[in-house]
Amino acid sequence: MGGRRLIGISSMSSPAPDARAGPDESADPAAPTLQQRLMASGHERPEGDRTSLPHDNASTLAMIQKRVSKGDEAAINHLGDKYFHGMLGLAKNVPRAIELWTEAAELGSIDAHCRLGAMYYNGDVVQEDQPRSIRHWQQAAMKGDVESRHNLGVVEYNNGHYEVAVQHWMISAKMGDEKSLNAI
Repeated sequence: MGGRRLIGISSMSSPAPDARAGPDESADPAAPTLQQRLMASGHERPEGDRTSLPHDNASTLAMIQKRVSKGDEAAINHLGDKYFHGMLGLAKNVPRAIELWTEAAELGSIDAHCRLGAMYYNGDVVQEDQPRSIRHWQQAAMKGDVESRHNLGVVEYNNGHYEVAVQHWMISAKMGDEKSLNAI
């Protein structure tokens, strides 16, 4: 009885097997291997196995699009980056990038809020809208974004609200932001 038993569907009360148990470790040679059971149950890969990364633009884009279609804020933000820079075979499309970043921000993406804040504050590729910029930075700062917190300090400083600026910088400096520490 030196071999390990694999848990069968009907024997769920048995002790848990080692996930690496193979056919040669089974007490019953006719018992299905872990890999066979995973395949039969609809799982394509064993537990702990990682998804392979695509090696071409089309596959990468398809993987991102799949996550975007499921409302994944990180994927939506990432796709916005790709449109903004014209990567993965996509034509550079700044309006589409801003659309995607706005959607990601609405879903709670800190990175999208921070990026939109900078764009609206500087008026780089969109019409300057500082109140909108500040709202984006506030949303990101409330979720712990150091850069947005620092930027709010800069805005307050430029508006002559030095004490509020220092408060923002103190918070971001405590979070490790060197720029805020230098600003204080």
